[in-house]
Amino acid sequence: MKRGLAAGAAVALLAGLTTACGSSGAGGGGGTAASGGGKPVVGVDYPRSDTDFWNSFIKYVPQFGTENGLELKTSNSQNDVSKLTANVQSFISQGVKGVVMAPQDTAAVAPTLQQLNAKKIPVVTVDTRPEQGDAYMVVRADNRAYGEKACKFLGEKLSGKGKVVMLQGDLASINGRDRTEAFNACMKASYPGITVFGEATNWDGALASQKLQTQLTANPDIKGVYMQSSFALSGTLQVLQQRGLLVPPDNPKHVFVISNDGIPQELKEIAAGNIDATVSQPADQYAKYALQYTKAAIDGKTFKPGATDHDSTIIQVRPGLLEDQLSAPLVTADGGTYGGVSSVKHDDSSLWGNNLGG
Repeated sequence: MKRGLAAGAAVALLAGLTTACGSSGAGGGGGTAASGGGKPVVGVDYPRSDTDFWNSFIKYVPQFGTENGLELKTSNSQNDVSKLTANVQSFISQGVKGVVMAPQDTAAVAPTLQQLNAKKIPVVTVDTRPEQGDAYMVVRADNRAYGEKACKFLGEKLSGKGKVVMLQGDLASINGRDRTEAFNACMKASYPGITVFGEATNWDGALASQKLQTQLTANPDIKGVYMQSSFALSGTLQVLQQRGLLVPPDNPKHVFVISNDGIPQELKEIAAGNIDATVSQPADQYAKYALQYTKAAIDGKTFKPGATDHDSTIIQVRPGLLEDQLSAPLVTADGGTYGGVSSVKHDDSSLWGNNLGG
């Protein structure tokens, strides 16, 4: 494994956080000023608290804040970029030395990033990647791989023919676009016999249910659903149940469903045969590495693209922006391989959704 640190950083290396080859220009600064208790103060803005995935992330943040010796100031922007901007202003007034955020509108956040950069306050973004502006690090999984894995799973389950609905997230988010574009491209290239009905839902469960209902009315022979996150889980199951389609996988009426997130409820629904797969988006690792990178920024460390020691790869998205693409496995009932994509079983102990606790 290659390891690389900025000069003088070796002694203070964060446990479990390494990069390949030397330093990068991905920001830093902020010094080591701390709160009265001696801990650096870091602002963490939660993007929302109305989904199981983000509530899980919120639960992990204090744990990893403590592990990294940070004092946390937290806020919730409730999926509203204007609230995110106001929350960051509050963080600045509180003298934070770093900021963690997960901007849902990845274009509109640019002025806020510019302001933080001007004040030499390093930013780590989680789950989403800003379309403009610099950040110290983006902690994210490869969202194009999410769409490709969903495509391969449904393509194999449907033997390359039939109709599927894709319940898209917000296309103002790079995540929604990455998952959508990759799913469509994969279907076109590998399974041209499958018709895809794409429905933009803005990560809104009620809207997703409504659009799924409409598609099933127009196309009662739909045999697959790709939910771009667990926001659509309960509504999708309700719609399928109402139509008599919530049946075991070996029943000819079964509609194959794959999601993204890996929340505990998804794993339970896979075990019950109600949905068939998910891609486990690592809520625990998002919190862990977001705070480790923030501490690294405060300590003046820098990174370059390359392999890490936590089964991920740092890539350079553009000058001034690095992204640590964390592992996000396909999860299925049988742990099989689909279209060349290996999976883990729903009850695998390595999955964060099986280790969340009470």
